Amino acid sequence: MTGAELLLKTLDELGVDTIFGFPGGSALPIYDALYNYKRIRHIRTVHEQGAAHAADGYARATGKVGVVLSTSGPGATNLVTGIANAYMDSVPMLAFTGQVALDLLGKDSFQEVDITGVTLPITKHSFLIRDKKDIAKKVKEAFHIATTGRPGPVLVDLPKNIMAEQVNEDEIRRDMNGFIATYSLKQHLPENFKILLEKAATMIEKAERPVIYAGGGIINSDATAELLRLAEKINAPVTTTLMGISGFPTEHPLCLGMLGMHGTAYANMAVTECDLLLALGARFDDRVTGNVKKFAPNAKIIHVDIDMAELGKNIDIDLGIKGDVKRFLTEILEILPQKKNEQWIKTVANWKDSYPLKYCSKGLKPQYVVEEICRQTKGEAIIVTEVGQHQMWAAQFYKFKEPRSFVSSGGLGTMGFGLPAALGAKLGRPDKVVFNIAGDGSFEMNCHELITAARYNIPVITVIFNNRSLGMVRQWQELFFDERYSHVHLDGANVNYVKLAEACGVRGYEVTEKSDLPKIIKQAAKIQEPAVIDVRIDPKENVMPMVPAGKAINEMLGFD
Repeated sequence: MTGAELLLKTLDELGVDTIFGFPGGSALPIYDALYNYKRIRHIRTVHEQGAAHAADGYARATGKVGVVLSTSGPGATNLVTGIANAYMDSVPMLAFTGQVALDLLGKDSFQEVDITGVTLPITKHSFLIRDKKDIAKKVKEAFHIATTGRPGPVLVDLPKNIMAEQVNEDEIRRDMNGFIATYSLKQHLPENFKILLEKAATMIEKAERPVIYAGGGIINSDATAELLRLAEKINAPVTTTLMGISGFPTEHPLCLGMLGMHGTAYANMAVTECDLLLALGARFDDRVTGNVKKFAPNAKIIHVDIDMAELGKNIDIDLGIKGDVKRFLTEILEILPQKKNEQWIKTVANWKDSYPLKYCSKGLKPQYVVEEICRQTKGEAIIVTEVGQHQMWAAQFYKFKEPRSFVSSGGLGTMGFGLPAALGAKLGRPDKVVFNIAGDGSFEMNCHELITAARYNIPVITVIFNNRSLGMVRQWQELFFDERYSHVHLDGANVNYVKLAEACGVRGYEVTEKSDLPKIIKQAAKIQEPAVIDVRIDPKENVMPMVPAGKAINEMLGFD
């Protein structure tokens, strides 16, 4: 077999069933092997960035590894934003890049780029395969690295001659020397784990005002059921990061929603007043903490994370435990007694009643659009977002029921992420209804992937929150730059998104009246085809509450 055929066979053995990519010269041996290899589906996107985001969305929605393939040079560099996005949000991804032949490396050859060097800061590891005998071994190693510990992207650079050469079965190296072949949660526990566990249990037992703060690690470790059990056992309210959304049922009485800059007022108040904060699989991002000197000022902080580097990195903690969140929760549930915390729960419930998420119902408001999507899908859709105000409204107003149903770019905040990620999510979970909630500015970044949706008939519904501006930037300019609106309004071109969708082979709808929205959403969902709904929302609507930069999380705008 050729090196390329061995590559595909190895991926198949690892359970890979889908590759997103775009062909080119240095990747031709791989695409030639794909011609007859029917066990792996290949989805050709319009642009390599779209392929990377689609692999990302596929991984988040399924929990499996997302795989992307490109040629060398510009094909490889077009993957960089997608790889960085996966790295920031701890998404398991394998990025395979074609490369010029080994004898052409280092000679500024046509479409030669040192992509392993370029991606070194944004991957868990980058490989350049120099020997055909190592293909299977290196791919297995890459898969292992991407999926164990803190998940993340790994890049494998594949020289053209290595992929084209014949490989004999008896010369293939398969053993991962230096790697533990079978992942075990015990591998990620410190020697004194039992002692730390008992300390954590004692701190939780003594706490009178506990709050659980859950991040994306809850979902990555498949620990959402254990989180629910813990919250109910110790009667502690739960707040999440943006990445942790869908890790705890939104309508559960103990759910506080999202924490931080655009979090709920009651989540921010609860964390400010709590006497114990149990952080699970979260990294204390600056959008969550606000002014770190004023964050959870009354609380003892327990931080559990798979990545030792995160413990105490952004905020002072009282107890740090390196370990898998699922294992931690499983064991601490066995030793913790039932708690009531009745007075604390009453206080939090009063905040929820006094400071709910709300908006003026007059006109076509973005919050209403999210609520209508939620009503029609019964909270059971996968919601993917672009980046901007619409992202925050989706996080605030959709009622999530199950994990892996919210897919969004958190750490990198990548505009243009939503549409290709939604395509990947739908291909990974064809049983689910998938909505891409977009802003007009963010949608325009990768709107060409509508062609991919049409080409493969991927029934994703994109709802554009059209406010004729870069809404989040406009909001900051309004509030903090004396309303000097510099280059944020999208008027002038007057893009007709319905015609744009139709030109790409996708159904298009326009909504200008509130009363028309329910029937249009219902119609778009019924046809089982890709669709775009252009909703002309109130252009002056802002995302509230909001914590200004540098302020404490209880110093919010727009929550009274």
